[in-house]
Amino acid sequence: MKVLGIMSGTSMDGVDLALCHVNKTSDGWKSEILQGVTVPYNESWRVRLSQLRYQNAEVYAKTDVFYGRYLGELASAFFNETGQTADLIASHGHTIFHTPKSWITAQIGDGATLNAFAKVPVVSNFRRADVGLGGQGAPLVGIGDQALFGEYDFCLNLGGFCNISASHQGKRIAFDIAPCNIVLNRLARERDLQYDEDGALAEAGEIDYALFNALNEIEFYGMELPKSLGREWINKNFWHIVREFDDLSVEDRMKTLVMHIAVQVRRAVESIAEKPMQECSILVTGGGAFNACLVDHLRSEMECEMVVPDANTVNYKEAMIFALLGVMRIHNVCNTLSSATGASADWVAGSLDGDFGGLLTEINGN
Repeated sequence: MKVLGIMSGTSMDGVDLALCHVNKTSDGWKSEILQGVTVPYNESWRVRLSQLRYQNAEVYAKTDVFYGRYLGELASAFFNETGQTADLIASHGHTIFHTPKSWITAQIGDGATLNAFAKVPVVSNFRRADVGLGGQGAPLVGIGDQALFGEYDFCLNLGGFCNISASHQGKRIAFDIAPCNIVLNRLARERDLQYDEDGALAEAGEIDYALFNALNEIEFYGMELPKSLGREWINKNFWHIVREFDDLSVEDRMKTLVMHIAVQVRRAVESIAEKPMQECSILVTGGGAFNACLVDHLRSEMECEMVVPDANTVNYKEAMIFALLGVMRIHNVCNTLSSATGASADWVAGSLDGDFGGLLTEINGN
């Protein structure tokens, strides 16, 4: 089955579209990225998405629909430009609110509108069912990591937040570790850059240990699993600490944050490793995998084998996994894991929009 996975992360770099071939075999689920593209957000969308959580209900509702149309138009343009088609779209949407302790997670990108403009059946709204069951609603990629990248001991994603998944005590667990590109990009914008290309700014800086130590004392890092992070958490618990050190250069703050991230990743890995670190392997994906300074610090902190795969996998792994979650949804197979999120049960998550008659007939026939 050909599935277009659509992903927009908290770092707001743009929309990832990954056309994948997903199928179920006697050996389990298989997925291959056929073609991918990242469409950067223009300044209008970037401002709109970053400010939406402060707007009224009418603006939120309109943006949910407009963003669904935007995704539908991107999907349609992708099909036209590549000459490809898809049987299904699996869309994560863009997260605006994520406070699972208050039973809230909200991703915009209305599935019905997306379907209307892309003319392809849509699975969306993957997180709310898990939160409704008392879970964190994130990270959801653990089940995909297990199915598609199970040969690695750990799967580390360096996205807006860095998160990790691993098999632990016979179950798949996953959790957010620390903010990553969402804060690094914010610092880069002080130099009128969208991001720190190759980690050049961080590489030019020096570690400030007062800031480094203050960040490492944040309460979240000592919390028990499961746990996840959202923009709300950064504004309340992280960024005000960084702002206290505004007298430091961007380069020094960047280098300190990179070191902080690397140390928190090491601590997270050590806390769940079931064999000596020298025998462990870590798959590293997400935009941060292109940050040479960050990757170098990770390698220095950990003695395990770190694997940065091909660019397609680095860029589109999350979109590919949501493509898999979409296929699992229409197969009526559990695609969220309570062992990862803390929900009361594994669940078949995702809302359906469009005509699934042909797909369901094909699935039932097989």
